[in-house]
Amino acid sequence: MTYQADERRYERQPYNRSGRSGLKLPAVSLGLWHNFGDNRPIDNSRAILRRAFDLGVTHFDLANNYGVPYGSAERNFGTILREDFAAYRDELVISTKAGYDMWPGPYGEWGSRKYVLASLDQSLQRMGLDYVDIFYSHRPDPETPLEETMGALDRAVRSGKALYAGISNYSAEQTAQAARIMSELGTPLLIHQPSYSMINRWIEDGLLDTLEEAGMGCIVFSPLAQGLLTDRYLDGVPSDSRAATSRFLTADRIDRDLARDLNEIARTRGQTLAQMALSWTLRDPRVTSVLIGASSVRQLEDNVGCVNGPAFTEDELEAIDKITGPAASGR
Repeated sequence: MTYQADERRYERQPYNRSGRSGLKLPAVSLGLWHNFGDNRPIDNSRAILRRAFDLGVTHFDLANNYGVPYGSAERNFGTILREDFAAYRDELVISTKAGYDMWPGPYGEWGSRKYVLASLDQSLQRMGLDYVDIFYSHRPDPETPLEETMGALDRAVRSGKALYAGISNYSAEQTAQAARIMSELGTPLLIHQPSYSMINRWIEDGLLDTLEEAGMGCIVFSPLAQGLLTDRYLDGVPSDSRAATSRFLTADRIDRDLARDLNEIARTRGQTLAQMALSWTLRDPRVTSVLIGASSVRQLEDNVGCVNGPAFTEDELEAIDKITGPAASGR
């Protein structure tokens, strides 16, 4: 059946300006890190993407090595884009990244001009696109001059293969340096994509201030700490859970007492733990958008529901800080 987007999609999601740019992003964006590779049914991926757009999620975030095998998330997304979303391309923000290992040899990762620009060309080919809206340096390269990596991003924008440039996983100091270089080149950085959650609060120690000063937006990934901040592990570790099957999360990292304490606050707010965790990351106006993953339409709908939650009271924020803030580090 031919897909036709819900006419009310833009009534269901707030949109926030990315720093001092002209681009607005949905409060909730969809990341395709997991669940969109060849190891997952493409019809399930299609259903998630369709429902996301119907809920006002206009931003789909990828990287060159997303999916199993590498590149399959971009290729599968390209297929769905061509078959379902071609008529809506100008309503979408599509991003991809280069920085982690992608192909063998010395030119297949990090931040050299050769790797970054070759990766972008390959990503465009896999997705069947002439350009992406945002192209990121996925991580800083300790051996390549920052001027070279930023120069590659500048070239990507000037060539028309990307509309905006971004960075991910850069420290506050590296971000300030990158922003200065890009400003001098005439292609300001649009956005930074760091990890951030209730139990991973490193960006509060300088990065958010740096982004505000540079006029950059912030889109955070892993806001649910790979599932720790959901009701998935309140009573144990299910055999089919990420903690049981993924190298990115192990059972010994799960603090069920912390999750239960946070879940009690969420319950009084009328939210699931996941919804509260997502709402919490968006409480700071310097956070433009939060990236979620989804393995099912139901999970997607639950997470996007965070935008309907109540504002946090000072008492709630203080209670959360007691559980997850610096003073709680010894729990």
